[in-house]
Amino acid sequence: MERTAVPSQAGAMTTTTPPARFPSAADTAATLLPDAPPVRSTLRVTGSDPLTPSVHRLADAMSAAAGAFGLQVCGLAEDAGGAPREVTVRASDAIDTLRAPFLTTLGGVDVRAVAEDPTALANNGFVRTADGWIFLITTYPHQRDAICRVLDCPPLRGRIAEEAVRWRAVELEDAVCDAGGVAAAVRTGEQWAAHPAGRHLAGRPVVEIERIGDAAPAPVPDRLRVLDDTHVIAGPVAAKLLGTFGADVLHVSRPDLPDPLAMVALTGGGKRNTWLDLRESAQAGRMRELVGGADVFVNAYRGTAARGFGPADLAALRPGIVALDLHCWGADGPWAARGGFDQLACSATGFAVEEGRDGTPSLPPTHLLNDYLAAWLGAAGVLAALRRRAVEGGSWRVRVTLAGVCTWVRGLGMFTAAEVADLPRPGTATIATHAVDGPMGRLVEPVLPLEFDGRPAPLPGPPQLLGTAAATW
Repeated sequence: MERTAVPSQAGAMTTTTPPARFPSAADTAATLLPDAPPVRSTLRVTGSDPLTPSVHRLADAMSAAAGAFGLQVCGLAEDAGGAPREVTVRASDAIDTLRAPFLTTLGGVDVRAVAEDPTALANNGFVRTADGWIFLITTYPHQRDAICRVLDCPPLRGRIAEEAVRWRAVELEDAVCDAGGVAAAVRTGEQWAAHPAGRHLAGRPVVEIERIGDAAPAPVPDRLRVLDDTHVIAGPVAAKLLGTFGADVLHVSRPDLPDPLAMVALTGGGKRNTWLDLRESAQAGRMRELVGGADVFVNAYRGTAARGFGPADLAALRPGIVALDLHCWGADGPWAARGGFDQLACSATGFAVEEGRDGTPSLPPTHLLNDYLAAWLGAAGVLAALRRRAVEGGSWRVRVTLAGVCTWVRGLGMFTAAEVADLPRPGTATIATHAVDGPMGRLVEPVLPLEFDGRPAPLPGPPQLLGTAAATW
């Protein structure tokens, strides 16, 4: 592995002092896990927003999430007798963390070009409707087919736009989701707050940690075992973070529903990958055996509980387990049956309206937001739950939703459009990266935005191809 410590494009602005009306990112980090065991280590954040032409505090939010995770890493060491440390988070690198897919190369080419279907993302985006806007996603074949059935058109962006404008946004949202696809009408923050799904999440902490079963206190093992039942970005990155800091991570996926190769490269660092199909009784039995040996179960699939691997099932199979659930809208809310992605959370919660100009909604300048924030927040919650388990015992559930993350970021405070209008969009010319060689080739990706006592965070291991490991610890 090698590290290239090049100043970030936004590095020249890292001395910006946050406006007095906003709490600092370090202070925000201290509020994220109020029930976690105490930590004596300290957090220092260098730089602050505004770093990009966004009215939202993107760098501060990511810095707070990374800082909370870093403090919990230190807390684990303190619990084992280690001395307090100083954690440093670089706001400029935090911005790069949010847009990692746009800054990563595999074998010398943009990782997004390593695509089995180069058109998979071509039709994703905001589309006008008769009364507003909707965000449609056609990344996976079943999502594409659902939209095309509803709109009765081929998967061509122009034709999709022609048909969508005949619909009201919420009616099209419902029709696509009822057909098995995913979509989100663009709402204002006020409309989301009044919506049943918005009310379901209102007032909840962005990271929920709750005891869900009894078990004797158990120390955190030197080699944590993490069973990673996730796909796309948020869940896999949470598990990757745990693996980067020493966990044995076994990723499980179905051979007929693999993540795209680019996603495996981006999120698979240091993991072992195995095939298991939970529809097959023997393979589901093997999964139960793996749960029995796991410390942590990370889930990002809506159907897992229906197959006997919900948090209560996990606690029965393995008392003392920590179950991390990542969902877009809430696993038990009115939209529990709906799938969701980063961009859909931005659309539904008011975030995209606030990012937009002249009545046109927009994603943030980083394009991504909730996936990476949810990953870091979820991983921090897992470590906090493990530390509580060591003292209190119990089985634990940690929950993070993409829509909840969006709402949290909006609640951190916003700049006016005039305050950020002249800032440049984040560039790609100079970033801090590391490189690792593996069976997929040379991967070059942004470094983690963390230092411990002035030393860089560990480097993730190389990603492995799916299905190349045995289903065993």
